[in-house]
Amino acid sequence: MARLFSFRLTRLDWRSPAVMLMVMAAAMQLSFAAWWTLLNNFAVDVVGFTGKEIGIQQSVREIPGFLSFAAVFLLLAMREQTLALVSLLLLGIGVALTGYMPSFWGLIFTTMIMSIGFHYYETMAQSLSLQWLDKAEAPQRMGQILSVAAVAQLAAYGLIFFGWRTYDLSFEVVFLIAGLTTIAVVIFLWLAYPQFRDGSPQRKTLVLRKRYWLYYALTFMGGARRQIFTVFAGFMMVEKFGYDVHDVSALFLINCIINIFFAHRIGAFIGRVGERRALTVEYVGLILVFVAYAFVTDPYIAAGLYVIDHAFFAMAIAMKTYFQKIADPGDIAPTAGVAFTINHIAAVVIPAAFGLIWLVSPAAVFLIGAAMAATSLLLARMVPEHPEPGRELVWHPKPGAVTAAAE
Repeated sequence: MARLFSFRLTRLDWRSPAVMLMVMAAAMQLSFAAWWTLLNNFAVDVVGFTGKEIGIQQSVREIPGFLSFAAVFLLLAMREQTLALVSLLLLGIGVALTGYMPSFWGLIFTTMIMSIGFHYYETMAQSLSLQWLDKAEAPQRMGQILSVAAVAQLAAYGLIFFGWRTYDLSFEVVFLIAGLTTIAVVIFLWLAYPQFRDGSPQRKTLVLRKRYWLYYALTFMGGARRQIFTVFAGFMMVEKFGYDVHDVSALFLINCIINIFFAHRIGAFIGRVGERRALTVEYVGLILVFVAYAFVTDPYIAAGLYVIDHAFFAMAIAMKTYFQKIADPGDIAPTAGVAFTINHIAAVVIPAAFGLIWLVSPAAVFLIGAAMAATSLLLARMVPEHPEPGRELVWHPKPGAVTAAAE
């Protein structure tokens, strides 16, 4: 594993902003990956959830994401780096408590704590990445961050996969270990790293600009697409195909290994071919995957689709670097919060609404997801080959046909 990253990271000081972003990403995944791996089995086997309750719980989980715009007001009292660490601390606390509150309202409460930490960390991490990383190297560095985060995922999945049956681990123990580990890493980050200088001064008010509308639209559709995968594809594995904790963690291990070896290469690929082509590849692939989800009957084919679906998430780097190229530098932090809110408009509604659709027809959920991916594909074709301020979109694929929206 050291050889995998040594040729990339030796040029980075371990106390550099880029490495701090990697360690923070690892700290987040140490607890969130364990929480997500166990969630469906904990909800079904211990708390007794059906599709209706899991939909409600997932909608509650997305409320803090919907309120991510409020992060800009917290920045009046603390720096972005500080808010990122405080958010990671809340994430660890929420995960650590999860196993000790095995009831509907207990899971709702711990989900809310965990989710506040997760979503505000993600908002700050995106903002800091776009400010701290040079535009030319941002796609590859973001791919490296995903790869390092995948190593942390591997540790969490490995604990569950190898320890669940071998040591007869309980939900309480795994949630507690995962949460406390994240808390320990946050303490290390607080003590070991200096307060880095932020990039351009960030506006401390909400920012909505007409010329960013394509980014907002892509973000909205990305939130809808993510819910189909994170809520219902995983739930299908447990409910329809009878996957237990051991099976689900094995599936996540495969996803993790793919990210370790390919996420940084996907980032480099985006840097070479550009955001428009990368997003096109992602959405064409998603249309095919979601249609296949709707009709799959073999558990092994379903597992293969799940792995392919997950691999496309690394392509989301393209959406971030597209915004980095068109944005006013002072808009990055407030727009990160606004973008997360836009992303979670669909995320708050879809789990509960689609949970009801699931009770009637699981296939319909995935076919609607395919339609969402098709909409995203149309939007992706509006991204210019070389986006920049004043060149935010094209209305059709002919090069040179550029429309620059006024603010």
